[in-house]
Amino acid sequence: MRNLVLSLLFVIMIFPQSAVAQCAMCRAVLETGGDNAVAEGINNGIVYLMAVPYLLVGGLFFFVYRKMKS
Repeated sequence: MRNLVLSLLFVIMIFPQSAVAQCAMCRAVLETGGDNAVAEGINNGIVYLMAVPYLLVGGLFFFVYRKMKS
């Protein structure tokens, strides 16, 4: 399990640009403006909104696995 987590972290660190990508419409709107701080905030918001469901599902599978193992 530890090797899997370390492998996933390594892959995420190798490809950081794909981890912070925006949707096409958000990118078009933010590129027309000149404020990079707003674009950075929108980009971080997209990443947080994307990560939370994965963390919740991962936690659910972890507890089910732990319950089935004991």
